Amino acid sequence: MILYLHGFRSSPQSFKARILAQRMEALGRASEYRCPQLPASPREAIAQAREIAGNVKPEELSLIGSSLGGYYATHLAEALGCRAVLLNPAVQPPRDLEKYVGVTTAYHSEERFEFKHEYIDELKSLAVHRISLPQRYFLIAATGDEVLDWQEMVAHYPGARHVVINGSDHGISEFDAYADRVLQFCGIESGSPQ
Repeated sequence: MILYLHGFRSSPQSFKARILAQRMEALGRASEYRCPQLPASPREAIAQAREIAGNVKPEELSLIGSSLGGYYATHLAEALGCRAVLLNPAVQPPRDLEKYVGVTTAYHSEERFEFKHEYIDELKSLAVHRISLPQRYFLIAATGDEVLDWQEMVAHYPGARHVVINGSDHGISEFDAYADRVLQFCGIESGSPQ
């Protein structure tokens, strides 16, 4: 099973989530892909992800996390012992999201939600200071990320498989070109050439 964890203010309607959903559907494996709408509370987001992962064996579970979802995926991969693909992951969200405390809107709708100050402490409680098994991680980082520092990402995942995209942006606009490699790391053979 693949569990995709979207970023802050994002949703299952994100560009990357939709590409992966389409790929899995084309492969006849749509039932093995989940991308829930995550709540604003990090504690609740992790609880929801754990519930969806349920009793899936670690070797049969792959997490894909984008931005804040990458932070969540790292925490869960360490806790559950599964693989994780990190797409421009947040490394220090307690620091980076402090300025977003208050009411804001989601990217793919005009829905308003509150990011509470207590969520900063929830984020701190999920921190992974050092990954335990680098071979379980695949990082894709873009040097043109306008939101997060790609060098911080690379430094946080030493020994992991890395693809550093020269340029691009936070959303990885050319993600379509990397989707098959992501699925392959997750154990899904697409049949497409690398």
